[in-house]
Amino acid sequence: MAEGLFVTGSGTEIGKTLIACALAHQIRARGRKVTVLKPVISGFDPDSMEQCDTGLLLRAAGARVTKAAVAEASPWRFGPPIAPNMAAARAGTPIDMDALMDHCRKALEGEGVTLIEGVGGVMAPLTHEVTVLDWIAALGLPAVLVSGSYLGAISHTLTAASALIERGVPMRGIVVSESRDQPVPVLETATTIAGFLPHLPVLFVPRLAPVDKPWEAVPDLGDLLEDFLAA
Repeated sequence: MAEGLFVTGSGTEIGKTLIACALAHQIRARGRKVTVLKPVISGFDPDSMEQCDTGLLLRAAGARVTKAAVAEASPWRFGPPIAPNMAAARAGTPIDMDALMDHCRKALEGEGVTLIEGVGGVMAPLTHEVTVLDWIAALGLPAVLVSGSYLGAISHTLTAASALIERGVPMRGIVVSESRDQPVPVLETATTIAGFLPHLPVLFVPRLAPVDKPWEAVPDLGDLLEDFLAA
């Protein structure tokens, strides 16, 4: 089985896709092949494939954004930007967990690194019975947790990290992505989180100017990658 890494979040709309794109870009820069998956996506607009999360991931991995590539990376695509179990129910196509696991495992049989981005936060429901956390634990992949620096982010991040650790998910580290509105500088938030999780790398990424390929401006995330790629 190839190497795999799962990117999850303490919530939604906090920069998870930016960090996943940056990881894909930086892994490629280290001379490794990268396959990207975002198997479940809500808020999908088929008329904006280049700018949707899946399209951004494909571009960061050096792949063309085609209908076939998007369908392969994201087999479960839903329009409403709501919890995936609700979006799937409204579409009349519940997420088949066996099929989801098979899709991920097939990708993990390939060469290089398979980077999987989750949907929503750690406890986002995929079905009425299964969460993203269940999915990560079943795959047995190491995880990178992405959080924000908004008011309440420290509690949300520590709660998500505790859930991952309790389920035995190996964590590569935490990336705090600077929020638009924050009560203190992002470094202060990251330092506070690190104080509670001294065994994990806790990095932070400042808020970036809107550009075509923002992942290229993300600082090096080597502390999350070096041991993983050397394993």
